[in-house]
Amino acid sequence: MPWTPAEMMVVAAARRLRDEERVLVGIGLPNLAANLALRSHAPRLTMVYEAGVVGARPRRLPLSIGDPCLVEGARAVLAMHELFSWYLQGGRVDTGFLEAAQVDRFGNLNSTVIGAYNRPKVRLPGSGGACDIALLARRTLIMMPHRTERFPERVDFITSPGCTARRCLSWAGGGPEAVITDLGVLEFDTEGEMYLAAVHPGVDEAKVLAQTGWPLRCAQRIAETPPPTPEELTVLRDLDPAGVHLRRGR
Repeated sequence: MPWTPAEMMVVAAARRLRDEERVLVGIGLPNLAANLALRSHAPRLTMVYEAGVVGARPRRLPLSIGDPCLVEGARAVLAMHELFSWYLQGGRVDTGFLEAAQVDRFGNLNSTVIGAYNRPKVRLPGSGGACDIALLARRTLIMMPHRTERFPERVDFITSPGCTARRCLSWAGGGPEAVITDLGVLEFDTEGEMYLAAVHPGVDEAKVLAQTGWPLRCAQRIAETPPPTPEELTVLRDLDPAGVHLRRGR
C-alpha cells in the first residue's frame, strides 16, 4: 500500500473533524490530525489549544500546545484559566481531541501511570487538561495505535472518564464518540461500550480482536475506511516530513 498504518490512522481521524466546529486539540497525534483537517476539508475549523490560543492557524506543525507558532494569526490568546472557564466550561468546545496510553471498553483514558499508582512501572505526564476536555466537550475523539497493552479491559488509572464514569458524575459533555486507531474505528453503543465499526484497508476483523484486551463486540456490518487520497497524503507528509509523529504512531 502507498501509505503506512500510522498515516491511515491520522487521515481517518482528521476526517472526523467537521468544518466550522471548534476543536480543543491535544498534543501528539491529534495535533497532526487537526492540522491536516484544517488544510484539507475543514478550512474554517477553529483550533483551540489549552495553553490559551483560540483560532490557531500555524504555518507549520506545532511541536506542542505552547509552540510560539500558534500565536501568529490566531483569533485570540488568553490566559489558560480563561480558556478553560469561558470556552470549555462555557460549552463552546464542540470536539475534544485526545490521545492516551490506555483506553478501556468504556472509553476511560489513562495518561497517569502504567501499573499500580504507588509503585508504577511507568509514570506518565498526567492529565493536563485531558480530564476537563473529556468531561466538558460536546463530544470526544480519541486516537492511538491499536495494541493489546493499550486496550486493556480495565485501565490502570482513570485519568479522563469515559462513558459510564462520566454519566455517574453527571457532567455536561457528550463523552467519547469514537476511538480511531491504526487498525480501524471503534464507536460506542447506547450503553457506552466500545464496538468495532470499521477496519482500515488490508486489516481484517480477527487482527483487531487479537489486539484488544477484552472480547470486543463488532457491528453487524463492519465498514471499510476509504483509503487516503493523494491530496491527503501530500498535505500530511508536508506537515511531518521528518516523521516526528508518524514514526511514533506505528
